[in-house]
Amino acid sequence: MEEFHSTINRFITENNIDGIHMVLRESCHSIQDAARAINVSQHVFVKNICLLDNKEQLILAIVKGEDRVSTTRVGKALNIERPRLATVDEILAHTGFPAGGVPSFGFKAIFLVDPKVMELSYIYTGGGSQLSLIKVETNSMLQANKGQVIRIRK
Repeated sequence: MEEFHSTINRFITENNIDGIHMVLRESCHSIQDAARAINVSQHVFVKNICLLDNKEQLILAIVKGEDRVSTTRVGKALNIERPRLATVDEILAHTGFPAGGVPSFGFKAIFLVDPKVMELSYIYTGGGSQLSLIKVETNSMLQANKGQVIRIRK
């Protein structure tokens, strides 16, 4: 787990990201767990949904915690066939992070950010493990992942 945390901390520092990496004692695998662990509203959490296109290229769809990703919208936005959800093993292989701890930046992927995410001034996202989070300014997150802001929620 330390390797995941040092990787993400190094990325945050090297890329001047306006964010704070937090390692917790309690699981933050789900948004409910994470919100309870740090005593903040679930409203400021995002989900990072890992998808693969038919060439096995990773697409990270970032939506607010209460929203769901539309794979149809993702496919149309990228002008590709509808992508599929990545498996737990594929998530680790493509991102370098375990499912449930994938951050919104820090690895090679096509990053798509739903506009509702950008309405927030900051978000909480995966911190590299199921015991960590990153609080990051949304504009800093977008700059770090060079994402496209496109409606991808259902």
